[in-house]
Amino acid sequence: MKYGLNIPPSGALDFLSLGALVHRLDPGIIPFRKASHCEIHTSGGEFNVAANLADCFRLKTGVATAMVDYPIGDLIAERVRAMGVTPFYKHFQHDGVHGPNMATVYSDRGQGLRAPVVFYNRCNEAAAQLQPGDFDWKQIFSRGVRWFHSGGIFAALSATTAEVIIEAMQAAKAAGVITSFDLNYRAKLWNIIGGHEHAVAVLDKIVKNVDVLVGNEEDLQLGLGIPGPEVAAKSKLDPTAFFSMMESVRAKHPQVKIVATTLREVHSTNRHSWGAVAWIDGKAFVSPTCELDVVDRVGGGDGYASGFFYGLLAGAEPQEAVNLGWAHGALLTTFPGDTTMATVEQVKALAKGGSARIQR
Repeated sequence: MKYGLNIPPSGALDFLSLGALVHRLDPGIIPFRKASHCEIHTSGGEFNVAANLADCFRLKTGVATAMVDYPIGDLIAERVRAMGVTPFYKHFQHDGVHGPNMATVYSDRGQGLRAPVVFYNRCNEAAAQLQPGDFDWKQIFSRGVRWFHSGGIFAALSATTAEVIIEAMQAAKAAGVITSFDLNYRAKLWNIIGGHEHAVAVLDKIVKNVDVLVGNEEDLQLGLGIPGPEVAAKSKLDPTAFFSMMESVRAKHPQVKIVATTLREVHSTNRHSWGAVAWIDGKAFVSPTCELDVVDRVGGGDGYASGFFYGLLAGAEPQEAVNLGWAHGALLTTFPGDTTMATVEQVKALAKGGSARIQR
């Protein structure tokens, strides 16, 4: 046992996630009201972690999700294959007019003092129609899975998606699989299906099955319904407020062994200060900090989670795991799109104190 966790040493899959696949339309620095063309990125908080672990860190990963059989679904499925992620799809047929659909995220990158603007079309989203019984979790986990992951955005999509997560989490725990959950609290989504009190009740049922939590102070307050920090942070990179909440987390969910998050201070759209922290089995760990020249900030948090999870799955020392997550999240902001283009060698070099000197 390490980190307070008994991580299986091997399996047919190192990592399996459950969540919604989406496609992000990205006009770059041009706002949508003036855009004439877009790049298309495949995304989804849970998928991003699985994709990063497969493509950069060379692990065997999978994603359980909804897939609509129409051209947008085909495009997304091709990107899933390209990232090396094994899909477990519940298929839906598109009626040619109304859907169901693969959700669309619209997100320009902003520039300088102009912030990025993000909005969504999740109307008649296939993933929101997923319900318990759609996946044979016992059969999936019987193949051997080391780590299972889901998140709060998927939980908030409908009245049934949280039940799918709970069903999967319980099957994972029965199979001896480590479980993680990214709180990713989004008030707009929860307000549609019942509001804050409903969110706390639903997330409480999920987190009872969770070993590793990802979330900042606000996520912990709003998602878990626990009191705010006992101390005020001196800056966005000060982890004191985050660590002051750990006893409250432990009191409500004593089975949670790890809580982790990123620290980010935004000076402008393209200039951020970046750090990360983790509370691991009662001990606090803090990454180095660095200044980021940001190309695309979307996916940086998922980049941290995937690098951090890789360190834990690889048996790294806790500080090294935090640094690997910090380094990968930093590198991910230098690429367009939501998923990684980094190599594990680049991540390890930066985590050990590497620089941007040219590599010859």
